Amino acid sequence: MPTSSEIRYKFLKFFENNGHVLVPSSSLVPQSDPTLLFTNAGMVQFKKVFLGQEKRDYSRAVTSQKCLRVGGKHNDLENVGRTARHHTFFEMLGNFSFGDYFKKEAIDLAWKFLTREMELNPEKLFITIYRDDDEAMELWKETAGVSEKRIFRLGEKDNFWSMGDTGPCGPCSEILYDQGEKRSCGPDCAIGVCDCDRYLEIWNLVFMQFDRDGQGNLNPLPRPSIDTGMGLERVSAVCQGVFSNYETDLFRQLIDSMAQKAGVSYGVNEESDVALRVIADHSRACAFMIAEGILPSNEGRGYILRRLIRRAYRFGRSLGVDGPFFHEASSRVAEAMNDAYPELEKSKDFMARAIRQEEERFAGTLEKGLSLLEEEIEKLSSLQKNVIPGEVAFKLYDTYGFPLDIINDIAGRTGLRVDEDGYNTLMDDQRKRAKAAWKGADSDSLFAYLSRTAGEGFQVDFVGYDQLRSKGRISFLLDKNGEPVKSLYEGDEGWLVSSSTPFYGESGGQSGDKGRIVSPTGQAGVPDTRRPLPGIIVHKIKISSGSLDQDQEVDLIVDDGKRVSIARNHTATHLLHSALRRVLGEHVKQAGSLVEEGRLRFDFTHIKALKKNELARIEEEVNASILADIPVETAEMEHEQAVEKGALALFGEKYDHKVRVVSLGDVSMELCGGTHLKSTGQTGSFCIVSEGAVAAGVRRIEALTGWDALRFWQDKRSGLESLQEMLKVGPDQVVDKVVSLQEQLREISRENKTLKEKLSADTGSEMVSSVRNVSGINFIARKLEASDMNGLRKLMDDIRSKMNSGVVLLATVDKSKPMLLLFVSKDLHGRFTAPQLIKDVAAEIRGSGGGRPDLAQAGGSDAGGLDRALGKLEELLTGN
Repeated sequence: MPTSSEIRYKFLKFFENNGHVLVPSSSLVPQSDPTLLFTNAGMVQFKKVFLGQEKRDYSRAVTSQKCLRVGGKHNDLENVGRTARHHTFFEMLGNFSFGDYFKKEAIDLAWKFLTREMELNPEKLFITIYRDDDEAMELWKETAGVSEKRIFRLGEKDNFWSMGDTGPCGPCSEILYDQGEKRSCGPDCAIGVCDCDRYLEIWNLVFMQFDRDGQGNLNPLPRPSIDTGMGLERVSAVCQGVFSNYETDLFRQLIDSMAQKAGVSYGVNEESDVALRVIADHSRACAFMIAEGILPSNEGRGYILRRLIRRAYRFGRSLGVDGPFFHEASSRVAEAMNDAYPELEKSKDFMARAIRQEEERFAGTLEKGLSLLEEEIEKLSSLQKNVIPGEVAFKLYDTYGFPLDIINDIAGRTGLRVDEDGYNTLMDDQRKRAKAAWKGADSDSLFAYLSRTAGEGFQVDFVGYDQLRSKGRISFLLDKNGEPVKSLYEGDEGWLVSSSTPFYGESGGQSGDKGRIVSPTGQAGVPDTRRPLPGIIVHKIKISSGSLDQDQEVDLIVDDGKRVSIARNHTATHLLHSALRRVLGEHVKQAGSLVEEGRLRFDFTHIKALKKNELARIEEEVNASILADIPVETAEMEHEQAVEKGALALFGEKYDHKVRVVSLGDVSMELCGGTHLKSTGQTGSFCIVSEGAVAAGVRRIEALTGWDALRFWQDKRSGLESLQEMLKVGPDQVVDKVVSLQEQLREISRENKTLKEKLSADTGSEMVSSVRNVSGINFIARKLEASDMNGLRKLMDDIRSKMNSGVVLLATVDKSKPMLLLFVSKDLHGRFTAPQLIKDVAAEIRGSGGGRPDLAQAGGSDAGGLDRALGKLEELLTGN
């Protein structure tokens, strides 16, 4: 019985031996498809190739692709753990032909792999084809020897694939495996009739042979292609002779270890089995997501991760597991799948810390949220209603962090459903409020004309890597609102796009260049440069003299001093990124950056605050690379080639097939389109000025380079020299002197405290000795200077220890606010209590108060009323 690892290896090796190039799995985060939240199929990384927008140096490929389906139309979350096949994370085995072989070879290769390499019984394999695909029917009979009675024609819904409403599409053919009559749903069970698992789809072959136009016409593609997909989990279940994917070696180890931790047995109780399967599934998804730099958050991919962690945690609680546990499950995924995906092992420790932190965060609100939900369910049951209001679901999400799927899980078990429309309305309102609060410029709106007019073919020729001055022709001239104009005159502000420019447009965290633009008729300053659209660089301008006109030839001149300062910080950012990974671990990934003239800011994935010695090591490593004066080298190459060489691709960044690689010797290699120095030595120096958290699992370092770093250290030295003068010591004695002064201060504070306590005790004795009798009651009322409520309490305790019966009122002013503390001994509670008396007394200082029968306190706003308050208490006791 082959293991899943062996099946994966056999598949990749088989197609490699048949002329296919082994292409590594692409990221779970699609690099060039903004329509997808996650990679959900093997063909995603080849989409541009199929569309003819990109060429590769191979025409046959094979992959084992990491996939995630947990959102949009491919959202399998509600079924995960409840069926034998549904998963969030899965691996898609696929072979691809880009205009090379077509149906005959695809069918032949698939049949040979299943029947020869995996030795599946041909009599158990059935085929479906598109109803009109006579060619596929003949090829299955002739090439694979499948009898016509085991080939079924189905409609467009089942056997016709398309990338969208228009574009590449074609018929597909599915290979099904007969799992036997015991898996049948009944006497009417048949292919194309029911959806039971007797005839299990294991491989889908897509014959991409048409281009659907806007009118729905199918036009033959000049170079038909092949896209196939076979789920590793499904084919493993078939080859290992088990019915459920969860019974394969991909899941059983995870399920069994979780069952042991929970003290339950798998296969005994359906509800606990579902929980175990959910936890096993989610542990795989979370492990791979965090390994790619995704961290829990309230938006986008981070929110999906948060939902999965919290959902798994809640299922763990249903099994009786107390406290964090899910981080251990994800660590086991890293250990089990390290051979195929070594990045998991590298990120294992960070992964565990990130998940545990999220578990602990959710644990704090889970009980309160569950209590609220249970109360709502009980109320609805008593009213014989079966819908949980949208506002309740929204409150559980907004206040207690409950994802909607957790609420649905719990509601479903009690026969209720959630008003999701109401919930979604409240979510939309919240998003609108957040958007309205955002004051940033709307770049899409500002450059709408440019977007409409420039067209896909227009691109600005950027020459700024090699020169800081060049000529160009004004292609677009816009006013400050983005509308086209023929000319701009002195004092006018606007936007300019030239055919060629040395100005770098803000992108990738690097700020835009500044400088000036000169024409035969005038001159403009350039305070900023942007890149609002792919391939288009826009200069923000202010006309300083004369005018600039549409279609004029102009000189574009970058401010070289500012460019060099930005380049220092950008090159230093690469050195910092590398140093962070060496000192903290390879789990560190860039999560954002800002590179501008006077500073750099770098956000990175890391769970805890950096220690002083870690910051010192990072700073030393960066400066060591600067002193080594390493040449900065750039090269253009294909994206896959760059990644194979070890170049770091930044999380969430979109790259073209051709990428620019910036190398700093053997210290750093990154995909980067920004501007850099010629060598690291030009950075001058580097110093870290701050480090802190910006989000859960994300830290930020701010640093300075070159002249800015020098001025920072000069300011530090000046401050130290001033301190030396004040303390009258040498530079090596400052710390010792400050420590000595601190100890002296602590000693004075201790002496002062002792003195106050002695004074308080003396004051208490003095007050007791001068007690007055008012209407037969021992009575003390005193206003004290320079005290606070804590001081009043200590004094009151001293008085109470010396006076068995009576009423005591102490008053003071602390930070301009009057305060009262009132004591009534227990023997007098039949006549009045402290809260009863303090109410009328506090009114004299425009305040209120309360407390226990024997002790009450009050605060107010009128310090001038303290004397009246003391008198008021005496009136209350005498009854006047």
